[in-house]
Amino acid sequence: MTAKAAALPVAASGGAPSLVLCLVLLWLGGACLRLTILAPPPVISLIHAELQLSETQIGLLSGIPAALFACAAVPGALFIARFGALATLVFGIVCTGAGSALRGAAPDAAFLYAATALTGFGVAVMQPALPSLVRAWLPERTAFATAVYINGLLLGEVLPVALTVPVLLPLVGSWRMAFVVWGVLCALVGAVILLLAPRPAALPSALPKALPNTSSAGTAPPRRWWPDWRCALTWRLGIMMGSVNATYFATNFFLPRYLHAMGQEEVTGPALVALNVGQIPASILLLFVSGQLVRRIWPYVASAVLCLVALGCIVFGQGAAVVAGAGLVGFAAATVLILMLALPPRLSPPDDVHRMTAAMLTIGYTCALIVPVLSGLAWDLSGVSAMAFAPIALCAIVLTGCAFASRSRLARASAPAAPQPHRLPT
Repeated sequence: MTAKAAALPVAASGGAPSLVLCLVLLWLGGACLRLTILAPPPVISLIHAELQLSETQIGLLSGIPAALFACAAVPGALFIARFGALATLVFGIVCTGAGSALRGAAPDAAFLYAATALTGFGVAVMQPALPSLVRAWLPERTAFATAVYINGLLLGEVLPVALTVPVLLPLVGSWRMAFVVWGVLCALVGAVILLLAPRPAALPSALPKALPNTSSAGTAPPRRWWPDWRCALTWRLGIMMGSVNATYFATNFFLPRYLHAMGQEEVTGPALVALNVGQIPASILLLFVSGQLVRRIWPYVASAVLCLVALGCIVFGQGAAVVAGAGLVGFAAATVLILMLALPPRLSPPDDVHRMTAAMLTIGYTCALIVPVLSGLAWDLSGVSAMAFAPIALCAIVLTGCAFASRSRLARASAPAAPQPHRLPT
């Protein structure tokens, strides 16, 4: 087999190289990152009534997934180092599917919390696995493949919100069975990925450990999994990711409260839809241009400026201006998220993609937990509702500063070279 042929992923059956197959599997994996996470909001009132939860308990329920995303990304890197990215991805899908189904059986709040934690843990270990698979399956198309699976993630956010109440509830009759349906769907996706994913023999031999190691020699050194926390670049990239994560989560949380305080409750629904749907055009656009943008500093700066303009529309505008501002926040946040997740496969050696990704996710979701708290404090201490958006605006400034500080490394974030055939030692 030539080096060029070895570099192309093939179907599990050993057939012809299939770019489309790898992209479809990555898209499905991306969708599973959010299908079960965003299943509760459409039926949260039904859960609240049946389990007699307080508002505090509802708030705790909504915060569990983000906490797991921050805490379990590094264990996900350990799983990848020990078992491979494919096995870790499938394991995570099984966990999140099982957690969703178990939520449907919850008799009380404690059981519901535990099942939600299992769901969040599954997603947390999946997140560093997908960039590793992007690097292994499509080493010359990392930015495009990242945009594909993020597009799956974003549609995975929309589907449960759009379909649970008008479609699933009439069909299955209860919120409990709706959770089971989403869990079973994830399990089916996991089975499809496990059956059809390219196997180690079909992958570039320079990247054998993106999947479980099947070598019998047992002489390879153990893969590293603990992130390099001393690397300044890792922290800068993690804070950049945290800036957009915090912007998205904090805006989602405070936009309804702010509009209520300003007497614009009728705008809340359209604004939230715009915030979330606004991410999808960004993911589609970056399917075509992400490879050209990921190395440049101006997309990050432009997205930060766009966030500031959008926040101005929300704070100083009314009606359509608020809806437009919310949509622009979603667009800018999705743009930076896709570009950030395309960087580890370009900046790291094949065996270190999971380490850098895990560190970025840990830092990023920690920021997403801290900034909403700061927004709430700013509102409470000042007594001015618009001050809730001050920490969010600060995130845009931090994003710009970190982007400028990282510009020399971003410029070197070239696509991974085509892998060369591996020669066994004589």
